Amino acid sequence: MIHLVKLCVGAETVDDLIFWQQRVMAERRSHGEPGFPVHHTRQSPKRADELLDGGSIFWVIKGVILVRQQVRNVSALNDRSGRKICEIEFERDLVLTEPQGRKAFQGWRYLKPEDAPLDLTSSAARDVPPELSSALKDAGVW
Repeated sequence: MIHLVKLCVGAETVDDLIFWQQRVMAERRSHGEPGFPVHHTRQSPKRADELLDGGSIFWVIKGVILVRQQVRNVSALNDRSGRKICEIEFERDLVLTEPQGRKAFQGWRYLKPEDAPLDLTSSAARDVPPELSSALKDAGVW
C-alpha cells in the first residue's frame, strides 16, 4: 500500500474542499457518470496497484495535511480535447487527520503509510483550529 499527497490549490479550509467536491460530483451525475469525487492529472501514478490496495490521497490545505480520502480507482482517459489524462476517483467520505506540515510542491507525491498522519479520533481534537493543533504538535504538547 502507498498513499498520495496533493496540494489542494485554492482551498482555505476543509469546507472549501467539500464544496468543490460536491460541485464535481453534481456535475458528474448530470452527465450520467458515477457521483464520486475525482481529480484529473496529466501523469498516472506508476504505483497505482499499491495505491488501490487501501491507499488514500492526503490533501494539503494552506501548507498542512488536514484530511484524506481513500482512493477508489485510477483510470487512463482522454479529456474533451483528446489529450490523455489520469482520473483518480475517491470515496465520498473525507477523514480528518492530525495536522502535518508540508512545503509547497507541484503535482503529487507518494507517502509511505508509516509517514502518514493519523486519523483524528476524538471530537475535541476535531474542534481545534488546524493552526493551533499544528503548533501544539510541534511543541510536543499534542
